[in-house]
Amino acid sequence: MEIDGIISAIFIGIIIGVLGRLVVPGRQRIGVLWTIAVGIVAALIGSVLAAAFGVDDTKGVDWIEWLIQIGLAAFGVAALDRAKARR
Repeated sequence: MEIDGIISAIFIGIIIGVLGRLVVPGRQRIGVLWTIAVGIVAALIGSVLAAAFGVDDTKGVDWIEWLIQIGLAAFGVAALDRAKARR
């Protein structure tokens, strides 16, 4: 992963975090900054996974990579919400 891929993953991570939060049903007890942080981490991990599976180099929009990233963000938001609920 090159530096431009990392920078774009960070910017896209903000969008991914919000989309991941929208996918999770119900009200989440985490803040906006946590949502963005989860989105950035999910975007970076999703990019690495997409590269590992070989689905990251397509012409146009990488829909499969986006789905992986959104799924990871939804999982991260739900996991963080449950961790906060335990406290």
